[in-house]
Amino acid sequence: MGKIAKNKVVLCGVFVSLAVLVSLAYSHCQIPCGIYGDQMRFDMIAEHIATIEKSMQQITKLSAEAKANMNQVVRWVNNKEQHAEEIAHIVSYYFMAQRLKLPDRSEPKSVAEYVAKLSLLHEMLVYSMKAKQTTDLSNVEKLRSLLAKFHDVYYGKGKS
Repeated sequence: MGKIAKNKVVLCGVFVSLAVLVSLAYSHCQIPCGIYGDQMRFDMIAEHIATIEKSMQQITKLSAEAKANMNQVVRWVNNKEQHAEEIAHIVSYYFMAQRLKLPDRSEPKSVAEYVAKLSLLHEMLVYSMKAKQTTDLSNVEKLRSLLAKFHDVYYGKGKS
């Protein structure tokens, strides 16, 4: 193999390795490491909800203009959908998959708490999907309400 060919192979290997490492570093690996904080996830969801709300308002405002700037409308739609996906990701992969422990089926209180948390998370998934589909601000308010309810159930009312 020539020197140029070897350099290309090595360079290609470096790029592939880098791509793999970057994707691994981005994802949360579902190992119970204790690095990630629950309250931070609540704060992140609240921030995503606020961004979805602003996106909806901008979509509505820009769409109502006599000569709507469709490029900007599309950017706000994409932004809204991305943040709704982030909520769904946190709800599914952080809380449902990692933080909610399966209950002891012989303890009715444990099962009831589990079902309450799971139900709220499922509703959040549904309303994050609805937020992607529309510009109806009632979906944003429902998400905020569900987040507050889940916070109270998760930590216990009045606690953080």
